[in-house]
Amino acid sequence: MKRVIRKRIACLAGALGGALVASAAYAAQPKPWETGFQPAATPIMSQIEWFDTYTRWFIIPITLLVVGLLVWCMIRFRAGRNPVPSRTAHNTVIEVLWTVGPVVVLLCIAVPSFQLLTAQYNPPQKPTMTIKATGNQWNWDYEYETKKPLKFNSAIVQDKKARDELGKQNMAEYPRLLTVDHELVIPVDTTIRILVTGADVIHSFAVPAFGIKEDAVPGRINETWIKVAKPGMYYGQCSELCGKDHAFMPIAVRAVTKDQFDTWYKAAQADLEGANKALMAVVDSKKNVAAAKSAGNLVAAAD
Repeated sequence: MKRVIRKRIACLAGALGGALVASAAYAAQPKPWETGFQPAATPIMSQIEWFDTYTRWFIIPITLLVVGLLVWCMIRFRAGRNPVPSRTAHNTVIEVLWTVGPVVVLLCIAVPSFQLLTAQYNPPQKPTMTIKATGNQWNWDYEYETKKPLKFNSAIVQDKKARDELGKQNMAEYPRLLTVDHELVIPVDTTIRILVTGADVIHSFAVPAFGIKEDAVPGRINETWIKVAKPGMYYGQCSELCGKDHAFMPIAVRAVTKDQFDTWYKAAQADLEGANKALMAVVDSKKNVAAAKSAGNLVAAAD
């Protein structure tokens, strides 16, 4: 009996290990029928989530109050119950209440919203890295503005042959219409300034998990910042209608540890394709080790 239980737990551990390997990929991409936010990956997105929850404490009671008043008025003051309608034209108390009440509510919403807007354009620490994202029809150019600059193009990958060549066959981690040939690689726990512009028409650089959506306007540079908390793949898309292939202009950001980023950046100076494949191999091996460790702990706990 104990043997059977161990066997079942081992199977469960294997399935759990597979789920753990894929979990990082699922965390930062859209899901079918999703109505809420993607898990927050930056301080700004965490503030946006808080503000969304905060405003609901005002929106829901106000909505219920208005609907309740409408229903009450329809019943209480219907023609059958009031054959002689009231001629009341003024009520000082009500006038004061419906003037002061909305002012208080607006102030309660406005103050934290201004704080959020200020935080979106004022990073708490001076950015240690600047990346320029330029929107083209229908791909992105990324340029690391450092002492040793690095610039490359990032475009959608759709056909199977290209996926195989890049080693991106796993549809869970590299989903359809979101996979690109060259991801934007960034280090975690680093304040990064992102400059956004357009080369032809207006685009928009948007990554939901980061809480950023910045218009890419030709002839103009807009600025935002991010500080990603956890390693992983984060997906976004151009969010401004920009032509016939607007739907095929994804954004893929790979967040890695600082050591992994430094190694990748040095290698990418000479061979971008090789550096990307080496980074993928390192990241995948660490995922497998973490999954195996978690599965092993589950089996050990059952003994």
